[in-house]
Amino acid sequence: MAIGSQVPRILIPLALIAAAAAAFIWLVDEVGEGDTHRFDHAIILGLRVPGDTGDPIGPRGFEDAVRDVTALGSAPVLIIAVLAVVGFLALAKSYRLAWFTLAASLGGLALSSALKYLIDRPRPELVPSDAFTFTSSFPSGHSMMSAVIYLTLAALVARLMEKRRLKLYALGIAIVLTLLVGVSRIYLGVHWPSDVLAGWSAGAAWALLCWFIASRIGLGRDFED
Repeated sequence: MAIGSQVPRILIPLALIAAAAAAFIWLVDEVGEGDTHRFDHAIILGLRVPGDTGDPIGPRGFEDAVRDVTALGSAPVLIIAVLAVVGFLALAKSYRLAWFTLAASLGGLALSSALKYLIDRPRPELVPSDAFTFTSSFPSGHSMMSAVIYLTLAALVARLMEKRRLKLYALGIAIVLTLLVGVSRIYLGVHWPSDVLAGWSAGAAWALLCWFIASRIGLGRDFED
């Protein structure tokens, strides 16, 4: 009976991981065949002032705010977040979880870099962009790494919390940050919408996989107050 009751709990995260990975693979195929062309162009142009593709819709102050939001997915900010959480876990003597968190974050970065290199999609040239970019477009690195870092950190730290509402709050904040960063990349014109969707999908798959592994090997149980 106990074994049977464990099966659904194991299958749910595996199904979510498979769904996120399948979504990414589907997007790779659609982008490769050019089927996202109309979708991508329509959304990016819809976020620009009619007749002036160099000007995103909204007041100047809003544009500046979006640039601040997109920085939440930048390498310096994500590195600080990871080191802060790893340091907290180390001080809490949850050493295995600290090392796992660091390894999961570095693994996600390696995966993102490898996918960008292999797919090598050009950046949007449809609209001018003030943001400095030096990597290929697919998947969106900011979107993927935001999902990898914020969702992984929230999922792993949530294992240390007993109350359900605290777990949901941590995960909710991570999801909101991930979504905001992705949308900001589209608004600024530095990524196609399909790049961002792919980044979210791949990042979510990685974060779910890390959470699943951590839960199966019992990480977080060594936490001490």
